[in-house]
Amino acid sequence: MFKSKAQKQIELQINDLKMYLENNYKDLAIEARKEAVQMVDDYYKMGKIKEKSYLGYKKTLGEYTELMKDYNHQRFYRS
Repeated sequence: MFKSKAQKQIELQINDLKMYLENNYKDLAIEARKEAVQMVDDYYKMGKIKEKSYLGYKKTLGEYTELMKDYNHQRFYRS
């Protein structure tokens, strides 16, 4: 399946988030998640990703948000 440049950028950001979590880099994971959420929202609003992709990315990021909910000095909100 062909992936757009926007999809590739989002997936790179999500992979960074995953790597930071695996290595217990909490601050970097927090920042990567925040950037990924913003990127997904922005690309969807600009029409660079379709609704199906948007919903899939939001679901994935929601799962990461749930995993990160106990990270103490930051609060997370589902967007």
